[in-house]
Amino acid sequence: MNFKENVRIAIMAIRANKMRSFLTMLGIIIGVGSVIAIMTIGTTGKDFLIDKINEAGGQSVYISVNNKSDGRYSISGLTEDDLELIKSIDKVQYVLPEISDMGGLSTKLVPDGYCSIDGVTEDYQKAMDVKVDYGRWFSSDELKAHSKVCIVSHKTARKFFKTDNPIGKTIDVKCNDQLVTFKIVGVSTDVESTLFSTDDMESMMSSWGIDFNFDKIGYIYAPVTTVMDIYGMSDYSGVSVLAYDVMELDRVGQMAVNMLNARHGVFDDSVFEYQNMATLVDLLDTVINVFTIFISSVGAISLIVGGVGVMNIMLVSVTERTREIGIRKALGARTNTILFQFLTESVIICMIGGLIGMAIGFGLSFAVSVVMGAPVSFKISTILIAVGFSSAVGIFFGIYPARKAAKMPPIEALRQTG
Repeated sequence: MNFKENVRIAIMAIRANKMRSFLTMLGIIIGVGSVIAIMTIGTTGKDFLIDKINEAGGQSVYISVNNKSDGRYSISGLTEDDLELIKSIDKVQYVLPEISDMGGLSTKLVPDGYCSIDGVTEDYQKAMDVKVDYGRWFSSDELKAHSKVCIVSHKTARKFFKTDNPIGKTIDVKCNDQLVTFKIVGVSTDVESTLFSTDDMESMMSSWGIDFNFDKIGYIYAPVTTVMDIYGMSDYSGVSVLAYDVMELDRVGQMAVNMLNARHGVFDDSVFEYQNMATLVDLLDTVINVFTIFISSVGAISLIVGGVGVMNIMLVSVTERTREIGIRKALGARTNTILFQFLTESVIICMIGGLIGMAIGFGLSFAVSVVMGAPVSFKISTILIAVGFSSAVGIFFGIYPARKAAKMPPIEALRQTG
């Protein structure tokens, strides 16, 4: 009997007992579906987070001042001269100081809103590829003059001005008990991708006793010098440094720390510190991968349970078809022929269950990705794992019933059924 005939007989046997076959597949469906969903959602979430971190400067090195060092040095932060010193390193592309905080935001249309305000430099737009659709980014002269200008997101423009293009209009921001009026010079679609997330703001507002209302939250960029004035700051606690080559980040960080130590006469390696953000991204990637594999392994336990169900139902099938086995062996069917017939049926049951589970798993993953607002990440390896797992379960748990049927003596088989 060839493979095609085995498949035909297996499908006939499955169709003859539809409900029993479906219940047998259920464990495989749940197992494969859960593993597919967990792996795909894990990959989607990981890619989404890493993309966001990279957008916010993940491929950079962060230079900071450790104010908790042994106290021998009175260095409160990095000065403009320190930033110029770091910029002089030949591998450095951008030096980006940044101050982020939240405050009140109001316009004539929405007088009681809130905002995430991000103080940055004129280089931030190019370094982070922030696209300005209306107006412009603020200039270096405006940065030096501590000008009260800002860039808002499209959503902020629509929420607070009911228009896509509020260029030239003003917006009042209350930070550090100061009310500052900013003039809008640009509108960007990408402001929100690098600032506080909705969940971050909801958590922060809840801690302040503020009822969270996303419709009253705005996102703005402003010159970092202006934001420092608002908060009474004269130095930077840290800066992000982007190199031309990501592989040079550690070297750039160490050079920057050495040059700052020399400039300030510091002989303590703990005063100025650097952190390669790309290393953190790699660490996050590893942690999420390990966590996803661990959870997927727990979900795969249901595959074992499903496999036991397949073995049980195949043993029942062998018992029910004892006479058929006896007749076929009496007519000259070989042991291997009987073996492969029942093994094929077991594998097909698991494969069908695996395909249904795969469809359900991908469906759940797509639904979760829509809720997350992230593009779903499908991997060929995930599909191969699902197909391979279901096939392996079919072979492993089907081999015993198949061998039992194949080794059955024909005379005994015929005698048992009368």
